[in-house]
Amino acid sequence: MEILSIVRKYDILHGLTPTTLRRMLEELGPTFVKAGQILSMRSEILPESFCRELSKLRTEVEPMSREVMLQTLRAEYTIPLEKIFDAIDDVPLGSASVAQVHKARLVTGEDVAIKIQRPGVSQIMSQDISIMRSIAKRTTYVMGEDQFLDVKSVVEELWQSFREETDFLVEARSLEEFRNNNASYVFVTCPRPFMGLCTKRVVVMDYIEGIPISQTAELQRAGYDLHEIGVKLVDNYASQMLDDGFFHADPHPGNIVISEGKIAYLDLGIMGRISAHDRSAISDMMFAVADLDTPRLKNGLLRFAAMTNTAEIDHAQLLADLDTVVQDFGTASLADLDLPQFLNAIITLARRNNVELPSSVTMLARSLVTLEGTVDDLLANDSIVDILAKHISSQTSTIEIARKEAGSLARETRLATHSLLQAAGQASLAMNMLTRGQLRVNMDVPGSDDPIADFSHAFDRLTMGIVIAGLFIGSSVIYHSGIKPLFLGVPILGFVGYVVAFIMGVYLVISIIREGRRRH
Repeated sequence: MEILSIVRKYDILHGLTPTTLRRMLEELGPTFVKAGQILSMRSEILPESFCRELSKLRTEVEPMSREVMLQTLRAEYTIPLEKIFDAIDDVPLGSASVAQVHKARLVTGEDVAIKIQRPGVSQIMSQDISIMRSIAKRTTYVMGEDQFLDVKSVVEELWQSFREETDFLVEARSLEEFRNNNASYVFVTCPRPFMGLCTKRVVVMDYIEGIPISQTAELQRAGYDLHEIGVKLVDNYASQMLDDGFFHADPHPGNIVISEGKIAYLDLGIMGRISAHDRSAISDMMFAVADLDTPRLKNGLLRFAAMTNTAEIDHAQLLADLDTVVQDFGTASLADLDLPQFLNAIITLARRNNVELPSSVTMLARSLVTLEGTVDDLLANDSIVDILAKHISSQTSTIEIARKEAGSLARETRLATHSLLQAAGQASLAMNMLTRGQLRVNMDVPGSDDPIADFSHAFDRLTMGIVIAGLFIGSSVIYHSGIKPLFLGVPILGFVGYVVAFIMGVYLVISIIREGRRRH
């Protein structure tokens, strides 16, 4: 009831501004704050202004007491804690809505960080999600599409995100995969998980101590080259998203430190995956903009829209919108390209043209915007987009280009062959139906809800016009022939024909005017 009273306080049924939404989520509690943080990375769900405001949310909360922390740990292991940990710090390194992290030392001597899930957090999230579902039902019919899209679907997607985030074995496996993917980068690392000590509610990993990447003055005093750090960070991130397809989805300064000459990612709770198909489309779109190639940019965008019915897309309008994007961004050099503005333009354009982008792509877009903010103080003269383009070029040899072109040609040939075979089969079916009198035609005329009725109406008017013309002509013939009886010197039959033709003509004109006003 307290949550519902807060919702009523902010009067969400009559609309929300980005600021009032953020304040309401902060007042609602940790689960809602976490939901806001997740939504801040989903530009296909919320407008950019809402995403920017929700990115300000923080989840720092009152830490668990030492007694509760130890009790939670004991519940996860079948052996006494004293046989696992030699010491555990009382003061946590960080405390958030889902978990808190403590520095500790194993009995074998290694310094580790222990991420411990708060007791009962899954049950609390379940209750809060139930309340969100209730709120979603009330807001679905009154909140416009300019603020939210499908609120119910958003809530269900948040629930899925919460379930994954509260399973710490997922994060432990992510640490292992990330370390394996970046093994060839001697300047990139992340904590090593102790898989034998990780559970669904506890992650035990290497403790990494370093200088936060945002503390540029301290980095310089330690002898680090800020420009080198920025270039290596962006180049490695390009490898994560375009080579591995497994990338850190929240590369903000608090998650990255410089330790012993290495860039260390500390929190891998939110990771993104992108398929090889989508990675190829991203590369094509980047160079399509640089080459001012709107059709290629359109093809790349539609390759993302695997679940979108392209027959429902106004391709002429989509090309016109993409022309605007190419004109605005394609004429600028890579060094001058405003990446956040470009990505927001693409996402907004896709939403407006009913092109549904997968969550992985929009998460990547938001991550790149976050990354640009992270390296802003490190790269004085270089652009993140320029570094990404150089990475793609350096990783693409002549043989690789030929292989990609051959693969692209093979895919297009296969699609064309299937299309031809389908067309032949459909033509055969149509001929069989035609010979049996079973062929029906579905017609779709832009601007008309019922084209058959519209055509029928038009033919009725044409028929009435012909009848009116016939009455005028016939009445004129009767008038000049002087057929009796007469009325005021005019044959009565001709007079009646003139009157009927006049009435029908007036009715036809009024009907046309009314129809024109209704359509307008």
